Order: sequence, then structure tokens, then C-alpha cells
Amino acid sequence: MTPLEIVAVVVSFAGIWLTARRRMLCWPVNLLACALYAKLFLDVRLYADMVLQLLFAIAIVYGWVAWARGTDSEGEVVVAPLRPAQVLAGLAAGAVGAVSIGWLTSHHTDAALPWMDATLSSFSLVAQYWTGRRHAASWLLWIVVDVCYVGMFVWKDLLPTAGLYAAMVGLAVLGYRQWRRAGGHRQG
Repeated sequence: MTPLEIVAVVVSFAGIWLTARRRMLCWPVNLLACALYAKLFLDVRLYADMVLQLLFAIAIVYGWVAWARGTDSEGEVVVAPLRPAQVLAGLAAGAVGAVSIGWLTSHHTDAALPWMDATLSSFSLVAQYWTGRRHAASWLLWIVVDVCYVGMFVWKDLLPTAGLYAAMVGLAVLGYRQWRRAGGHRQG
């Protein structure tokens, strides 16, 4: 456990909590969390997750703009439906990304857990995209990904980060419930 990891955990928790509450402040907080975790993952040789943080930074800017445009007359972020074809396309993109990144990192780097790291990174990008698009179903994918991340971070002895991801599972459940309620019964 390093001071960097502790700060990254606190900032990340705050960002996810704000996201679950559909607060615009989540975007700059999450951007800071990305920068902190990019450095941490570089230090522990989880390269796919390090690159993921850089890609998250791009997705965060996208989400920030999309949310700003997706508010109702009272300034509340509107939850949008996720259609079955979008689910299939997102999961297919996640699988292609996992195989591509996994092959690359397993053959060309000294990555600690190339296939697991690649799979979780790829599906995290799908979940982040769905979050930016304001789909309640993004939280369901976050639950699955975060549960797997807990195991990976325990394995890498990043216990505060594993604890953060365990807490993020709870935040994802909260986020799903709140977003589903905000979006009505048509949400996935």
C-alpha cells in the first residue's frame, strides 16, 4: 500500500458515488482518479489497465459532454434505454478487445496477468461507454467487471484497491437501482 494508492482509492470512490447519484461533478473527479490509477498501474506492471485509464480519460470527456446534453428541464441527467442490439454489439466489442489486447500484452510485454487484465480492461471500456450514454444497464456490467477486479487486485496484493472495487460493487448496485428508478421500467 502506497500513499498514491490510498489517494487513488479515495478519489475513485468519490467519483463513482457521484456517478451513481447522476451528478455532473463526477466527471472531473473521475478524470483525476484516472490519472492517479494510470501511474499506479504503471508501477505494478498492469499495462492494459494503465492504458485503460488513458482511454477512460477520453471516455470521461465524452461522457461529460453527453451528460451535459442529456439533461431535462430541471438539470437532471436523463437515463436512456439500452436496446438488445446495443447490448450484443457492446459485448461483442468487449470480446474482440479482450482477445486483441490479451494477445498483444501476452506476446509483447512483461504484463503480470495479460489475459485477465485485457478482458477486464476491454469490458470496462464498454461499461464506461454505456455509462456515458446514460444506460442503467452499464451498472450491471460494472458489477461483473468489478467483482473480477477484486480477485485480480487481491492477487497483485493491491489490497486497498481490491477494497475499493468491492465497495464499487455496492455502489454499482446503488447506481443501477437509482438509474433504473429514474429511467422507468423500460431500462435494461
